[in-house]
Amino acid sequence: MSEGVVTDSGSGSRPALEHEAGETVEDAVQIRLPADSAYLSVLRTATAGLAARLDFTLDEIEDLRIAVDEACAMLLPHAIDSAQLTCRFHLDPATLEVTVTIPTTDGALPERDTFSWTVLSALAGEVDTGLGEDREVWIRLRKRRGTAGPA
Repeated sequence: MSEGVVTDSGSGSRPALEHEAGETVEDAVQIRLPADSAYLSVLRTATAGLAARLDFTLDEIEDLRIAVDEACAMLLPHAIDSAQLTCRFHLDPATLEVTVTIPTTDGALPERDTFSWTVLSALAGEVDTGLGEDREVWIRLRKRRGTAGPA
C-alpha cells in the first residue's frame, strides 16, 4: 500500500517570516507521494490552496497548478521503480516556490529548449532544474504574485 506524507512548518493563517525576537521562520510544506500520475491531483490541489493562502489571483493559481503538473509530467517518465516524488512548497508574502524532486534512473536533466520548458517558464515565471544526490532530479518553479502568465 502506498503512503503519502504531508508536513507543514507554518502555524498561522498567513506566512510568518519573522518571529517577535526577529528570527526568520520558514513557512514550508512538503508532500511525498508515489511517483505515479494518479497522485498528481493531490499536488494540484495543494498548489491551489497554498497560492490562495498568499492571495494569488485565480489566473495565477491556475497557472501554478498547470506548471506543477507539467513539471511532474517531465520528471515521472525517468523515475526509478517504487520512487517517491517529493514536492516542497516554500511560501513568503509575495512568492510561492515549488520544488519537485524525484530519484531517476539516469540523472538526466530536463531539456530547456523544449515546448514543455517554455510552458513552465511562461506559467511560473522563474524555472530552474538541477541534480541532487543519487541521481535525484529537481525542477524549481518560482511564482511572484502579480505576474500572471499569458492571457
